[in-house]
Amino acid sequence: MAEGKHQLTVTDRQSLHITGVVQVLGYDEDEIALETTRGILTLKGKNFNITSLSLENGSLEASGHLQALDYRENKGGRGQGFLRRILK
Repeated sequence: MAEGKHQLTVTDRQSLHITGVVQVLGYDEDEIALETTRGILTLKGKNFNITSLSLENGSLEASGHLQALDYRENKGGRGQGFLRRILK
């Protein structure tokens, strides 16, 4: 996993600003899955919209209603859980 600074800022559960983004593993209006420099981050909510994404700078901005977020360690096999769920 790439080392580097990672920051997540949530404003009023409606606006997200994330740094340390390595790649977007999956995205729809109810879930965003990201590989960050500190592990896999899954955001769950409603009406998500990615408003800005720069993998070169490692930043993402999104809007929507955040209901939950979950971090897990990246131990290879990026996003396998997410991909398994959508491919069922």
